[in-house]
Amino acid sequence: MSFLQLRGVEAFYGPSQALFGVDLALEEGEVCALMGRNGMGKSSTIKVICRLLKEARGTVEFAGQDLTRLPPHRAARTGLGLVPEGRRCFAPLTVHENLIAAARPGPWDFARVCKLFPRLGERRDQVAASLSGGEQQMLAIGRALMTNPRLLILDEATEGLAPVVRQEIWSALATLKREAGLSLLVVDKSLAELRAVADRAVILERGSTVWAGPMGDLAASVADRYLGV
Repeated sequence: MSFLQLRGVEAFYGPSQALFGVDLALEEGEVCALMGRNGMGKSSTIKVICRLLKEARGTVEFAGQDLTRLPPHRAARTGLGLVPEGRRCFAPLTVHENLIAAARPGPWDFARVCKLFPRLGERRDQVAASLSGGEQQMLAIGRALMTNPRLLILDEATEGLAPVVRQEIWSALATLKREAGLSLLVVDKSLAELRAVADRAVILERGSTVWAGPMGDLAASVADRYLGV
């Protein structure tokens, strides 16, 4: 059994079906890229994993547990850490307050997060609303790490950021893989950066898995077909 396993996942928003059979497997310590064009079901898949979209069918297992039976807060306690699309920092709270708001015991503490993202330490007492977009994204990642997850899920973590900030975040993800051995599920559109960090890839098309395998096996023709503009 894989560390994270989705089989035949279907999901609905009321009468509208968003997922039509998503299969995904991730082993512990691996990085998996979840890819596809806009509107193909990537965020819906993440919502199903985190139990934020309850109208779903199929199998979702994580670390030997059936997540489909759990409410969102209990699913999170199994070791899921989510960096949501749009950052969603607590705007009136300081950097430090944001980071400790959902902290749980473990190796990731304020000092270690600030080592990964030194700018957060420099802005410890600034409110989140005063940070740049890139700094808010670092804060969102740091907040998820402070829950000490076994699997970190990042939904469009570099979307809309300046190139220099994007590179800083990709470097941090490589560090998490190399030094922390953390399992990562990453949604992003940048194939070049994903190739550098991901072990495997899953591509969605119209709510279904159309390709899955080692990242090194992803041919340019497949990428062009399912990811090209």
